[in-house]
Amino acid sequence: MLTREEFSQRLSARPMLLDGATGSSLQKAGMPKGCCTEEWVLAHPEVLVKLQRDYAAAGSDIVYTPTFQAQPIALERVNLQKQTEVVNAQLAALSRSAAPGCLIAGDLTTLAAFCDSWDEANFDLLVENYRRQIKGLIDGGVDLLVGETLLYPQEAEAILTAAELEGVPVGLYSFTMQPDGSLFSGMEAGPVLRQLEEAGAAAVGFNCVAADMMTPHLVAKLRRYVRGPLLCKPNASMPVIGADGIPVYPQTPEEFSQIVGQCRENGANLLGGCCGTSPEFIAALKRSL
Repeated sequence: MLTREEFSQRLSARPMLLDGATGSSLQKAGMPKGCCTEEWVLAHPEVLVKLQRDYAAAGSDIVYTPTFQAQPIALERVNLQKQTEVVNAQLAALSRSAAPGCLIAGDLTTLAAFCDSWDEANFDLLVENYRRQIKGLIDGGVDLLVGETLLYPQEAEAILTAAELEGVPVGLYSFTMQPDGSLFSGMEAGPVLRQLEEAGAAAVGFNCVAADMMTPHLVAKLRRYVRGPLLCKPNASMPVIGADGIPVYPQTPEEFSQIVGQCRENGANLLGGCCGTSPEFIAALKRSL
């Protein structure tokens, strides 16, 4: 397990590269739309292994596990909730085998679809779901955790609480947000990120935001609040829905890397790609840096 000191030392030397998209890349490789990603990956491990090996070869320092919605409450739809710890452990171990030279980040995400309010009972529900997922990720050998595509501060607080209870020292927290720097809940993102830093987050930032000319400005705005590492993992522009219903992202790796390079100049130092990106995007970003 990575310590806070080791994480800081690695990041002080140079910007760290994250991976690119998992979901949209797996769909391109044949994963059916609307299926349970975690279940499909366990049945087709070779597809994920190739993808993550390609990310490692492209220059990723940190690779995310394919455990985006591997919480008990989300796994109920495929009747895998009782195997939550096993599912997460197997998927984390798969990422570890695919990218042995990279740091492996256990991936957790929003549970807003399962909560109709943010009262104490629902907060406890979030913590318990995340704790079970984190236990499996630890068993699978992750180095750190990442809560991504978060919508509400309470989700990040629940992940941070669960991580502390399970003894994981390094956690990254990224929200999907509007280009003006507001969360989809309407709150201003900067103060929320600052509070998470003060509560113990090792790094904060955003993902699943279209990479366009506003993205570097968003980084600059967030940097006015964020004192430590700032994470930037945008999409390859806005998608166009194809004839098969699968989104197509028109941005080229070179266009993407130019925009993310400007984000680096404006203060982001954990850089990667979200929806629509691929190993080619990470390779182009590494070249540009």
